Amino acid sequence: MTNPPTTDDHDVVDILVSDHREIEAVLVELATRQGTPEHRRRLADVVIAELVRHSVAEEAYVYPIVRKVLPDGNEIADREIAEHADAERTMKELESADPSDPRFDELLAHLTSTVRHHVAEEEKELFPRLRAATAREELVEIAARVTTIKEIGPTRPHPGSPEHPPANKLLAPGIGLVDRLRDALSGRPTSMDELRDKQQR
Repeated sequence: MTNPPTTDDHDVVDILVSDHREIEAVLVELATRQGTPEHRRRLADVVIAELVRHSVAEEAYVYPIVRKVLPDGNEIADREIAEHADAERTMKELESADPSDPRFDELLAHLTSTVRHHVAEEEKELFPRLRAATAREELVEIAARVTTIKEIGPTRPHPGSPEHPPANKLLAPGIGLVDRLRDALSGRPTSMDELRDKQQR
């Protein structure tokens, strides 16, 4: 993603909301159906990579705090993780769909709807409650952890992997290394910066 907030002056909510805005911008561009199939494929790959990293970070560090500080935290975290699993199954299908096939746009529409619902829930309900129930220092500390895991976490959907921490947290760095190697060999961009670099060449 491009220049996310630094953890020096932002908390984890700031980091995650910044992710949401970046992802939404790419989803909007994809929805226009403009550009070559290759360009749309690159955009979809970036969205997938960003969503996977974002989900892993939330599941590893945000939802455990939600479980701890909110009276209905277990229920909320379980619902959010189930939504991630649904999105991940769609991303896995989208990853292999041809952008010129109508199925690509169907999958993209489903993913966009799922992501927008999830983002609205988090930003209107979960994040304000999390900020109210958690010390700012802890939220800033979690921001640093989230930033780190996003750098080493997976970039591709792995719907068969365990859905609950700590199992998914332990798998993420190893999976991330494998994913990044596959991405490098395939030439697929996994961030907005890489996508811009490819477009400028």
